[in-house]
Amino acid sequence: MSYPIKDIEGIGPVFTEKLTAVGVRTTGALLEQAKDPKGRKALAASSGLDEHKILKWANMADLMRIKGVAEEYSELLEAAGVDTVKELKMRRADHLTAKMVEINGAKKLVRQLPSEKLVESWIEQAKNLPPMLTY
Repeated sequence: MSYPIKDIEGIGPVFTEKLTAVGVRTTGALLEQAKDPKGRKALAASSGLDEHKILKWANMADLMRIKGVAEEYSELLEAAGVDTVKELKMRRADHLTAKMVEINGAKKLVRQLPSEKLVESWIEQAKNLPPMLTY
């Protein structure tokens, strides 16, 4: 599922406008254009944005492909050390849930934490998703 580019946590209106100006209106379009280092470099050049930021947003967009993650939990996952689908599929649900509880206690990123059962479903989905990004 693809979301409007503005739905990526922390992207803001200025960066949304710059990406939209070069044809990146959705998370799917971002993943397509930023799928490899060459694409990220080209997108950075055409948009005037930092390549590191583009990679961070592409990673968040990649996580948003998982049902139930969306923009709300992509930032929490990143704060818990999971910034890619590849990383998520290697995690244990109990450990990741505990880490998200700890992080959210300190940073207050989400109002409602995901249950361990939901985190388990994310991990299973991640195991079945085809990779979108190369590094």
